[in-house]
Amino acid sequence: MYTRWFTYAAAIALLASTPVWGQAAPATASSGAGKTEVAAGGVPKGVILVKGAWWSASDSVTPVPETGKIADNIYRNAYFGIDWTLPKDWTQKYEGPPPSDQGRYVLAEIVPSDSYTGPSHGSVLITADDLFFTPLPVTRGEELIDYTKDNLSRVYEVEQPPTQVTIGGRSFRFFAYWSPTAKLHWYVFSTQIRCHAVEIVVSSSDTKLIQDLIQDLNTISFPPADALADGNIVPVCVKDYATAENVINRVNPVFTERRYNAIPVRIVIGKDGKLKHIHLISAFPDQAKAITDALNQWTFKPYLKNGQPVEVETGVQFGTAARAPQPASTRAHVSSW
Repeated sequence: MYTRWFTYAAAIALLASTPVWGQAAPATASSGAGKTEVAAGGVPKGVILVKGAWWSASDSVTPVPETGKIADNIYRNAYFGIDWTLPKDWTQKYEGPPPSDQGRYVLAEIVPSDSYTGPSHGSVLITADDLFFTPLPVTRGEELIDYTKDNLSRVYEVEQPPTQVTIGGRSFRFFAYWSPTAKLHWYVFSTQIRCHAVEIVVSSSDTKLIQDLIQDLNTISFPPADALADGNIVPVCVKDYATAENVINRVNPVFTERRYNAIPVRIVIGKDGKLKHIHLISAFPDQAKAITDALNQWTFKPYLKNGQPVEVETGVQFGTAARAPQPASTRAHVSSW
């Protein structure tokens, strides 16, 4: 959910300012008054760690949104086709949280490295919202900008109104807002790739630094928009394709435990109507197994484009669907610097 990734980012913001961030606390065995008895490994005695909902996939070869990586100072995301050589002395210090059960991803947060000597700090946050599962009232990636602007909290002010711009040869919707109290500025860009709203947020108290970072963003390589639509490079994305009229054989998953979480799943259907890939965006391990076992028995009518069968990517919702946010809700863009 939006709350989960927001809380995670806020925790990074708090802990990043603490010298001991990333260091394990020494184990203690004291049971004196006012002290917590801690077992080896830093976990308090009597506490059991249980793995929660997480993402998984049916194979490790097919790219998924959350597996983008930085290597040799280049951020690459094979799923979205993004390649970006980072500015000198900028890096990713912490990996983001797992995808939310609404299909929201924190793909990367780029911040100054320890060798950075510039006068101001800032960040570049790259996120994605799965338009198959988002509870927001948007159907296109660009619409996210107008929704965010229209639902800003009163503590923020619009700095630049929504407009169309180009980054790396690709069209984005853009607007900027700022906090008069905190003196922070957010420049927000959104586009659509593979039925996801891909958002880039550049933030800092220094607008000159923001402009420099935006200039550097023009070195990003994106796949051509028309190349993603013909089904030759990546599957065609079609919302709600897994309906009764298109599913030939359907087997429902059998869950061993009742839970009430949303379980968004992306699937890739081959030209022959059989499943080629299953991506569970957020599920408990037992749920993931039950859903995978069931989906592997599904068959579909082949998806036709220009009269020819092509691979198609669509979404299937299991569990309890995520609730739509209240109209007055605000999408905050949190940075860890």
